[in-house]
Amino acid sequence: MKKVHVTTNVNGDQVEFLADPRETLLDCLRNHLDLTGTKEGCGTGDCGACSVTLDGTLVCSCLVLGVEAEGKKIETIEGMASDGELHPLQRKFIEHAALQCGFCTPGILVAAKSLLDTNPDPSESEIRFWLAGNLCRCTGYDKIVRAVQDAAAEMRGAA
Repeated sequence: MKKVHVTTNVNGDQVEFLADPRETLLDCLRNHLDLTGTKEGCGTGDCGACSVTLDGTLVCSCLVLGVEAEGKKIETIEGMASDGELHPLQRKFIEHAALQCGFCTPGILVAAKSLLDTNPDPSESEIRFWLAGNLCRCTGYDKIVRAVQDAAAEMRGAA
């Protein structure tokens, strides 16, 4: 099958790649752009390990075709830290020990950032609901929820 030229913005940088029209955005990020922070857990959109934002909408990149990224803005875990400084969510995940093996962590962080971008003061229930599509087999979710709450407070200046 003929490959398609895709031009998109990933983490603030204009990038180009050639994609098989059947190739997922997940595979394009990992295999063509060497952005390996986004993980494949299930390949069916059930686990959230491959979460990225596409034009500001949280998506499972295993369910989006790479060619659909044409002209769009993608944010991955690699774009979360800025100028060598961890994002407050990343710092709070470390402080609260909200990760163990780390496989699910990039997707959860991207999803949590998406939540805080739309709702800077979510309740515990809203956090749990928003992150329900992100599965973690190691930590349980209490430390994750506490880390998101703490990061939200810091980002609002309430800490």
